[in-house]
Amino acid sequence: MVMSGEKPGTRTAADAAEAEAPASPRAPMSLRERKKQLTYQAVSDAAIALFLERGFDKVSVAEIAAAADISKPTLFRYFPAKEDLVLHRFADHVDESARVVAGRAEGESPLDALRRHYLDGLERQDPVTGLCDVPQVLAFLRLLYGTPSLVARLHAYQSRSEAALAEALGGSVTDRLAAGQIIAVLRILSLENWQRISGGRTADQVYGDAVEAAEQGFAQLRSGLGKGR
Repeated sequence: MVMSGEKPGTRTAADAAEAEAPASPRAPMSLRERKKQLTYQAVSDAAIALFLERGFDKVSVAEIAAAADISKPTLFRYFPAKEDLVLHRFADHVDESARVVAGRAEGESPLDALRRHYLDGLERQDPVTGLCDVPQVLAFLRLLYGTPSLVARLHAYQSRSEAALAEALGGSVTDRLAAGQIIAVLRILSLENWQRISGGRTADQVYGDAVEAAEQGFAQLRSGLGKGR
């Protein structure tokens, strides 16, 4: 996943374009698309390294472009807003819930598939669940949740997740209402996990509470959305 426990690198965009692309479970990309994705990652890495060192508001776009060895106009072609340089790490999760629903086993309900997927993420201590105490991940999340403009931009990403999930559920008004509730529950669960760890507890210490909270959240969704959802 993009938001990993690895320390953000200091590669330039040019370096990344020459690197070998990682394996992907999706359809193979063209060489041009692979280079484009690697450039996205390299520029984001350079920006986040600066943000973690000095703070989001104290780093200019010009400094980021220089660190990534690209021009400002080129940077803005990849990232329309400064906040997107950070939120890029969530880009591969925007349609994650929709993909889980679309790829669920025959006979498995969408809610059961999402519950299974989230509990699996907790077991793996996936950073997107908030249950991760890797120092670099904690630093990234403190940057994210401690910067109002980043939190606001995160809501836009979550709105896209909601829209994708609603489409996977069927696209009706009822499906959109269900998607809104599901994405809200996932957001709150993950934020609660991060807040507990940020308060000084380890991921292993929080795990039991995180599973219990997730079960409660999905139980509330089930009772509120009905058996057919």
